[in-house]
This record gives sequence, structure tokens and C-alpha cells, in this order.
Amino acid sequence: MLCAQSLAVRRGGRSVLADIDLRLQPGEVLGVLGPNGAGKSTLLGALCGELPPAQGQVLLDERPLGAWSGPERARRLAVLPQSSTLNFAFRVEQVVAMGRLPHASGRLRDGEIVEAALQAADAAHLGGRSYLELSGGERQRVHLARVLAQLWPGGEGQVLLLDEPTSMLDPLHQHTTLQAVRTFAEQGAAVLVILHDLNLAARYCDCLLLLERGRPHALGTPQQVLRAEPLQAVFGLEVLVQVHPERGHPLIVAR
Repeated sequence: MLCAQSLAVRRGGRSVLADIDLRLQPGEVLGVLGPNGAGKSTLLGALCGELPPAQGQVLLDERPLGAWSGPERARRLAVLPQSSTLNFAFRVEQVVAMGRLPHASGRLRDGEIVEAALQAADAAHLGGRSYLELSGGERQRVHLARVLAQLWPGGEGQVLLLDEPTSMLDPLHQHTTLQAVRTFAEQGAAVLVILHDLNLAARYCDCLLLLERGRPHALGTPQQVLRAEPLQAVFGLEVLVQVHPERGHPLIVAR
């Protein structure tokens, strides 16, 4: 599985991430929280090999990430960046089918997977449309389907990294998106998701990493991390932490 050992990243001679020891677990969703500039996207970039570590290493199944060939790694690790840009009028199905490029599963099977991934991302009704005609939120859901298709149907040994997948979505689709991510993890995949909404993190994540200025401030269950003291220390926000009346997870209310 994917793990980071003593990971540090520098940019322009400045440390932007340090002291990261992390292991993603099969079947679990790890949420990453922190204010703007805390190092969340830098962490994701280092975990997928986009940013070289200044110290430490990232391992996939105990092998350094750089030791994996591109196609081999792409069959095990999929990444949804904060923004994905396409300037061509591809049909929605063609965009999602890009996730199947590392595989040799055949056109028929790929078509079935594209359809299933669109269903999982609540985007099946967008089929047949041009990508350029879609709203920002619709495009975000199509790209979610693309990375789901890349690892479909999910399973132990596969890793999904998501950078703010709910940023452009309305409240309903924030929940449907994270439920799709939750369901994908339940197939055995390990998932890391960067979020800003504390209550969404509390509901859908098994574990949380709270970053402050590029370093871990807290790591644990939502009940351990989402407490008034660490949230005020990191976000400068006074909150009340209650228990959700139906689900039992923390419920964060700004004071």
C-alpha cells in the first residue's frame, strides 16, 4: 500500500512540507484538512510522484514510487487534481475512457466500465454531451468518473488520491460524490481526499490528518481530530463540537 516515510518537500529553498509519516489503509478513507497554504496539495503531489521529496520517500507496496513504470503505476494509483483542464470537445464518455488507457481490457469491457463509473459518479445523464458544454460541477463529476474508471472496480492494492473533489459542487452532489468515494473504498481501495468542509470530513472519513504550516498537527479518527482545541489552534476558529443526533460522528458548529 502507499506510505510516506519522513517525507519533506522544499520549493524555492523553502520547506513547505515536513515530518510526514503516513500509511494509507485498504478499505479506508483518509481526509486531509488544513487552512489555505497548509501543504495539502503539496502532500498529494508528493504522494503521486509529481513533486520530488527533499527528504524521506514514498513507497507503493514497499517499492519506491519512482521504481514503478508509468503504466504499471497508473493501474494501481489514480489522482484527481484540484482542477482538470480539457480544451477539446470530447464526448463525456471519451473523457471517462481516458482512465482506461493503462489497461488492455478491450473496447467492450472498457465501455461497460465507463458506464458503471459514470453511474457511480452520478453523471450518467451527461452521456453523449460535449465536455465543453458542461458546467464546472458537471466537469468535476466527469473527472471523478474518469479516475474511478482507471481503477475500476477498486480493490485492495489500489490507491485513489483526490484533491478537493467537492469544491464546485452543490450540497447534494457533495454528498453523492463522497458517498461514491466511500463505496469505492469499501471495495478495498485506499483513498486519500483533501477537503475543506469539516462536517463532510467527519461524516465520510475514517481517519483525518490535520496539517498546519506543512506539518502534522493531529492524526487520528474524526473524534480524535475534530475537537475544539486543535481546530482553533490551526484554523483560528472557535467552534462547538457536538454529536450528530443520528450518525454519531462529530458535528462542527462555528461559534
